[in-house]
Amino acid sequence: MARITVEDCLSKIGNENRFSLIHLAIERIKQHRKGAPFLVKCKNKEIVASLREIASGQVSFATIKDFTATQEDVPAPTAQQGDEQTERTSL
Repeated sequence: MARITVEDCLSKIGNENRFSLIHLAIERIKQHRKGAPFLVKCKNKEIVASLREIASGQVSFATIKDFTATQEDVPAPTAQQGDEQTERTSL
């Protein structure tokens, strides 16, 4: 895919509302910034990568919450847990 177009994305999500497409792309960018992996390989910025994911059909309104739930289900280690591990290894 040499270039990504808005029409490619709109045809995949089945919605002719560009405003909705923007919200979907922004939600995916927020997920990337929280550590979610990219689903397509590209050397572009987050917005282009997110649009490529939408155009490929891997991200849609039906699946966007699945990616969010996956990220939220993994508990982040707290500072206290890190200190406990350090104490165990130093003994």
